[in-house]
Amino acid sequence: MPEKYLLQKNILLGVTGSIAVYKAADLASKLTQAGALVDVILTPAATEFISPLTFQSVTGRLAYTDRALWGAEAHVLHVGLGHAADMLVIAPATANTLAKLAQGLADNLLVLSALSYGPGTAERPLLIAPAMDGGMLSHPSTQANIEALRQRGALIIGPEEGHLASGLEARGRMTEPVVLLGHIRYLLTRQGPLRGRHLVITAGGTQEPIDPIRMITNHSSGKQGYALAQAALDAGAEVTLISAPVAISPPQGVKLVSVTTSAEMESAVLDACQGADALLMAAAVADFRPVQSASQKLKKRAGVPTLHLESTPDILLAVSRRKGRSKPRLLVGFAAETEDLLANAAAKLKSKHLDLVVANNVSDPTSGFGVDTNQVTLVFPGGITERLPLLSKSEVAERVIAELVKLLG
Repeated sequence: MPEKYLLQKNILLGVTGSIAVYKAADLASKLTQAGALVDVILTPAATEFISPLTFQSVTGRLAYTDRALWGAEAHVLHVGLGHAADMLVIAPATANTLAKLAQGLADNLLVLSALSYGPGTAERPLLIAPAMDGGMLSHPSTQANIEALRQRGALIIGPEEGHLASGLEARGRMTEPVVLLGHIRYLLTRQGPLRGRHLVITAGGTQEPIDPIRMITNHSSGKQGYALAQAALDAGAEVTLISAPVAISPPQGVKLVSVTTSAEMESAVLDACQGADALLMAAAVADFRPVQSASQKLKKRAGVPTLHLESTPDILLAVSRRKGRSKPRLLVGFAAETEDLLANAAAKLKSKHLDLVVANNVSDPTSGFGVDTNQVTLVFPGGITERLPLLSKSEVAERVIAELVKLLG
């Protein structure tokens, strides 16, 4: 079942006359699946590429064209559409529509509604995704129109480099719907219970080099840490995501800091924690590393090498020992264990002076590394524990962030 993170949000989607309208239909579908109420306005040129029925089919709501201006759908339709929207998205936005928006023209239902909606603000965002041929995009008038809209508060996303309808390879392709969806999700969740809070979240498994080819690492996929980052964003927080190498994309809106080794993660965490409200240490940081990494590949013909290991920095302990604004108000640890789950988690909570430990048994195939589900136990000071049922990692992240909201008050 899709996540309903945009539940009951009213999104006005403007669609203009570009071959990229097929992406707009996909975006409308994705927004609806996320719980949004999507009203679509098509310009006359857009209806030459796609039918309003396509959008009605994926949104379950009426799609509007200029004919509706002179019909009986509503009194002063453009005012109603503009005022009811929580967000206005124009995707794709042609050079013609950008010019009309920049100059305040009002000769179709879309630009009339845009004028009624007003310029983009934090409370009522305006997102525009341009799409046009490369020469049209680079023209000084188009660039001036884009800059004028940006100065008034619009968020301009894209366009991207790629193959254009003209056959050229240039910048002008509309940004993909899944990327736009991430931006929309971020903009519409800025008023959540963690508004104004800064969270530092770590994710992935660090890599400690043996030689230029080999390394010591672990099976962490980063999925739980990235889900925590998304849940924190959905609660309105600003998030610094410190990530070891993973094969997944970060949520839109995070400040991503990429690291590889435990030493790099320690440096990044200590720096990011300055003035942060909470640290969630979900990364699987290596406990040991080679004392010395070979500068060249170790050859089999030289025989089996002997690895001399040393302990890596205890990042959570280092943070917990800090004072003042360099120490976050809340510290959350994660305990990935294969035995004595609660005892080990409680020991970690006490020794590192944590406010919460999220513990899971990684030997369980339903909650280990790499899978999309997790079964965790929340361990609090005072011997209080709460065992959660088997959940998706997104649901686990939501529960952890909900606890954080309560702890931060």
